[in-house]
Amino acid sequence: MDAKDARHAAHPVFCTIVPPHLLDKLARADNPAVAAPAKRTLIADASLRTERRLNTVIGLPAFGGAPEEPNRTIHDAQRRTSLPGKVVRREGDEPGQDATVNRAYAGLGATFELFLTAFGRNSIDGEGLPLLATVHYDENYGNAFWNGEQMVFGDGDGEIFLDFTLPVDVIGHELAHGVTQYTANLDYFGQSGALNESMSDVFGSLIKQYALGQTADQADWLIGAGLFAPDVQGVALRSMKAPGTAYDDDVLGKDPQPATMDDYVRTGRDNGGVHINSGIPNHAFYLVATALGGNAWERAGKIWYETLAGGELDSDAQFKDFARLSVAKAVSLFGEGEESQALLKAWSQVGVPTV
Repeated sequence: MDAKDARHAAHPVFCTIVPPHLLDKLARADNPAVAAPAKRTLIADASLRTERRLNTVIGLPAFGGAPEEPNRTIHDAQRRTSLPGKVVRREGDEPGQDATVNRAYAGLGATFELFLTAFGRNSIDGEGLPLLATVHYDENYGNAFWNGEQMVFGDGDGEIFLDFTLPVDVIGHELAHGVTQYTANLDYFGQSGALNESMSDVFGSLIKQYALGQTADQADWLIGAGLFAPDVQGVALRSMKAPGTAYDDDVLGKDPQPATMDDYVRTGRDNGGVHINSGIPNHAFYLVATALGGNAWERAGKIWYETLAGGELDSDAQFKDFARLSVAKAVSLFGEGEESQALLKAWSQVGVPTV
């Protein structure tokens, strides 16, 4: 294993779009139709985390010299848990009858296109890694995840969650965990873990904006909009524009994300609050992108990507480390100007020092 492989294999991470604290809440619901699928999902996720640790010790293959075009394969788990499942669509195949398969295929393509077009990155590893996904995973599985090798999507329980391929930013979010794995490989605990989650929210949102042709001002800045069933009192899993406002529901509870360091949550749960405190760097990115205007991937997104992938970010980086490097990266990319000033102002607004 060379140095690059060792970097992305060193820290085992199993990354899900729905945080465990939210599933814990659902598992205690009075309604068995809500509680039972949540408990099943929590048990499945715990098992998969153990499996993920074994996978990352082995490491992953490199695909140097691959053409700069997507290589997608979609599998169907047929509501079982064996991965990857039956192949149902390969690169270049025409759409079939299964809308979930078609959405997964399109979402992988949208993610590949954003990273290649905006950042010059050839797939997740930068070297043309084939993109694999499995749909229809398990019975009433209420999550989607990146296991270090592929994407997996549940169909949801129909009570709280709908099909996890519905929001393209969910697809982009999970695949972006792969980009982080192959670059800074941020430790999945505390502030470095919250940065890991935030990177995926940032790129997931950018993928949705790129696919829809939206400017920063036109975007909704929501992660997972369209994922909740109609009776849930909420618009998405998270809001980058206004962390803490994505949902407020009798069953789900209230969105716990802070927007600034004043409300930073210290907890031993959720790997030290990785899905909670990610609201702080999320909000910083929103502030930068909307201050600069235009297409968010062109300047704000470029700064975030180059900070993540530039080789200077340590795996245990804290918010202040990323903030400092992002300002320096803005200067190196665009010179002393509105980009670096937007960074300085945004990090100040969320209470993260840049020196």
